[in-house]
Amino acid sequence: MTRIGIIIGSTRPGRNGETVARWVHEIAAQRDDAQYELVDIKDFNLPHLDEMAPPSLGQYTQPHTLRWAEKIASYDGYVFVTPEYNHSTSGALKNAIDFLYAEWNNKAAGFVSYGSVGGTRAVEHLRLVVAELQMADVRAQVALSLFTDFENFSVFKPGDHQVGAVNTMLDQLAAWSGALAHLRAGTTMATPQSGA
Repeated sequence: MTRIGIIIGSTRPGRNGETVARWVHEIAAQRDDAQYELVDIKDFNLPHLDEMAPPSLGQYTQPHTLRWAEKIASYDGYVFVTPEYNHSTSGALKNAIDFLYAEWNNKAAGFVSYGSVGGTRAVEHLRLVVAELQMADVRAQVALSLFTDFENFSVFKPGDHQVGAVNTMLDQLAAWSGALAHLRAGTTMATPQSGA
């Protein structure tokens, strides 16, 4: 069965991302088109990128990178739950993405964002990033406003219409994750290369 990771893209103390991601997971868990699992980048304690070789070479040496790579490789698609910081995504999420390469290839990406303008500018940046990693991003996205989907900018109370937005995004994500399976089957993961 298709496996999709719902990635909590913030590590900030007091973050809204965990609550948002758990809400997405609750909705996803009612579906039967894929297995959905929460992935919290905070659990992996990734430092600022500390691998000597570019991720595209697949020469991972750090234990935290190897653990992160194993987790990400186990999925067929991803929901990135991201805040918007200064017109972009969080540095923690960008760093986590940048650690890997082949593990992301030929998989699908969907987005749930939150911020003063729904986090849409963060997603626009992420779409460029995932394209470079050979991922297919789906058109539908969930944009949560701090003004209308949160009380006092901190207590998450999404509008009822947002459930439909999540399901539309997941419809597209599950379909694309499955459609790309034949490409993944013909692709081998990057392996360490001697003498590089």
